[in-house]
Amino acid sequence: MEKIPSLALIVFVGLALYWAGPYVVNWLMQHVFVTAYQRTLHKKDLEKRQRTIGAMLTNIWRILVAAGSVYAISRLFFATDVLAPLFASAGIVGVALGFGAQSLIKDFLSGIFIISENQFRVGDVIEIDGFSGTVERIGFRSTVIRDVDGNVHYFPNGMVQHVINKTMGYSMARFTIAVAPETDIDRAAKFINNLGLALSEEPDWRDKILEAPHYVMMGEFTATAATLIITGKTQPSDQWAVVAEMRQRILELFEKEGIMIGTVPTAQITTSHKKKH
Repeated sequence: MEKIPSLALIVFVGLALYWAGPYVVNWLMQHVFVTAYQRTLHKKDLEKRQRTIGAMLTNIWRILVAAGSVYAISRLFFATDVLAPLFASAGIVGVALGFGAQSLIKDFLSGIFIISENQFRVGDVIEIDGFSGTVERIGFRSTVIRDVDGNVHYFPNGMVQHVINKTMGYSMARFTIAVAPETDIDRAAKFINNLGLALSEEPDWRDKILEAPHYVMMGEFTATAATLIITGKTQPSDQWAVVAEMRQRILELFEKEGIMIGTVPTAQITTSHKKKH
């Protein structure tokens, strides 16, 4: 009975430290990490890096608190000379399990390298093995991404060999517009360049656009359409919004100026039916 107050104290302190971990980590991220990197990283990159490292430190904190609490409770109920053989046995069992858990160790180490090397962060849009989506979580064992359809994909960190990060540093707003073959390309290009420059100077867009969208070259040319290639540079993850806005403005201006939109041919499938005799 005399050990109940000590046990209650250990449990209380353990729970308090366990739940206080995220707040401590968040304070460190805000006052230490941000101060150290705010001059070298863009705001969005800084936020992604902060969330990723913050989640990792929170997990480490909670694992250490849980392990420390278990150890303290063990010391409370068992003498040191009794615990020594138990820990020795646990070490032997751990070595035996280690041979069968090499993939787990590989996943853990790979996760550490992914985070330390800043390969991708929570919030990045990446592609792994042909699957593209937004990173929702980078755990010690797996990386979780969600695609545009809402599907969640889990990738063991040890299996992540080649990653395409579409939102690292900056993003490219690259798209095409099809116009009628008889269109004056120089005139259309001038309209596009003026629209891109005007968009990049607007208050709502100037912070998102690093290089104004502009006409680059003419792409595929067919009997029904000439494809114009347009590109620009944006802040990470802002390319889709910029492309959508540019397309809408180009469509409205072309309609106003009498520039016809081309028809891109699509593959046709024909079927034949044989008469049965």
